[in-house]
Amino acid sequence: MSRPIIVAIDGPAGAGKSSVSKAAATRLGFTLVDTGAIYRCVALAARRDSVAFDDDEALGSLLPTLEIGFRMQDGLNRVLLGAEDVSEAIRTPENSQAASAVSARPVVRAGLLDLQRRLALSAPAGAILEGRDIGTVVFPDADVKLFVTASPEERAKRRHLELKAKGIDLPFEQVLEEQKQRDLADSTREVAPLKPAPDSMLLDTTDFTLDEVVARVVAEVEKARARARDLAPR
Repeated sequence: MSRPIIVAIDGPAGAGKSSVSKAAATRLGFTLVDTGAIYRCVALAARRDSVAFDDDEALGSLLPTLEIGFRMQDGLNRVLLGAEDVSEAIRTPENSQAASAVSARPVVRAGLLDLQRRLALSAPAGAILEGRDIGTVVFPDADVKLFVTASPEERAKRRHLELKAKGIDLPFEQVLEEQKQRDLADSTREVAPLKPAPDSMLLDTTDFTLDEVVARVVAEVEKARARARDLAPR
């Protein structure tokens, strides 16, 4: 192949994208590009610099100063902002809401598009990109496109348990309501709204284990490899 295999995994918050992407990348030996984490880093930097989320000029000036990267450590995809590990700081409820706001700004999406593509195309074996517009905007020609989802209640339950494990004990009803607000914001924004690509495969994880979902992702990658071999010059 002239480029590494690209796997696009999109879906709403709490659908299991991160767990599925990490496990599949580990099993396949692929690079994991967490695009949601990239936007969360922008939101964190904007909050720290007191940049308003709708100040396009200030956001545009902030983007070139950010050094964002990933490092696998003890089976975890750590997120770096400069030399700082911000893996936890970017996933607080406050920063999650901020990320939804900044990711809706055209200047931010355009400014980060090249970074996301370069991280994926430089992957030695293949890359899995996780986000909300990978299959529709970032890599519309991805070799495998998956839209991972789950019922709203199941997604809120997973998020509630995740926060509780981090010592953040919010009422389940609040977590569910914040999730609904984010779903609405992500799916109705003017630029790159959350929606499945027409040629993506829907994976509802509500009643499936992580291993079962990962096995489906790996199977789709193997199909893509087989297609590439069939099309290769002989």
